[in-house]
Amino acid sequence: MDILLQQIINGLVLGSMYALIALGYTMVYGIIQLINFAHGEVLMVGALTSWSCIGLMQEAMPGAPGWVILLLATVIACVVAACLNFCIEKIAYRPLRNSPRLAPLITAIGVSILLQALAMIIWKPNPKAYPVLLSPDPYEIAGAVITPTQILILAVTAVSLATLVYLVNYTRLGRAMRATAENPRVAALMGVRPDMVISATFIIGAVLAAIAGIMWASNYGTVQHTMGFLPGLKAFTAAVFGGIGNLAGAVIGGILLGLIESIGSGYIGQLTGGVLGSHYTDIFAFIVLIIILTLRPSGLMGERVADRA
Repeated sequence: MDILLQQIINGLVLGSMYALIALGYTMVYGIIQLINFAHGEVLMVGALTSWSCIGLMQEAMPGAPGWVILLLATVIACVVAACLNFCIEKIAYRPLRNSPRLAPLITAIGVSILLQALAMIIWKPNPKAYPVLLSPDPYEIAGAVITPTQILILAVTAVSLATLVYLVNYTRLGRAMRATAENPRVAALMGVRPDMVISATFIIGAVLAAIAGIMWASNYGTVQHTMGFLPGLKAFTAAVFGGIGNLAGAVIGGILLGLIESIGSGYIGQLTGGVLGSHYTDIFAFIVLIIILTLRPSGLMGERVADRA
């Protein structure tokens, strides 16, 4: 049971990061029906930017508390990621908005490869150790352990998700986002500016991705130019799992995916004598995904759309 509890904690931490990234996918898809495959690279740029900022601030402010440096680096990384995603939308996606869906999809893949190449040039290809800015001493809970970094990850995820839900449901921008997702032409006639709303959606998604990237780097202790590919792929899987285009579905899909991966690699791996361990983590998540999509193609919380003659 202590192994199971430990894997549940690990799964909640992992799923929280997946949920933040998946929200960026599902928000963009819900408004313009586009899968932004460069989203994982925005996460990578945010994490590497924070790594650079932390190094500079540790030299400039040697006596500053770790949490202050981490907070300042997170703010700067969010600004850089938001500007990057804004430029990506305006330069790469906006001219193709009325094109066949295959064109922006291929463009998104191209942007992803371009960002990886630029990051490799700027930050070099070798992995870099991410500084430990919070206390490494873990807390024990019924035989399981959780670190201050993991507690921060859970807290930041909860606050970010609550803020996003409030933004979408109770603000003018949120109403404009929902109107644009419903029908952009009618929304424009009612005074909504779809281009501004779409850009704001990309900016919000980039901020969430940057926060997730910093949390990912803090939890695993390393950053490199390819670090965004796997989290981006898993978060896209979580968004599809929960129901692409549904905010609550993205959160539930991310958390469930994290729990499935963690319990599958740890608890089930222990029961099978290590045959199905951490090296086969992806098997459990994608098997469950295939089963769910076979039984419910729209995802767990996706709407069923009736076929019309």
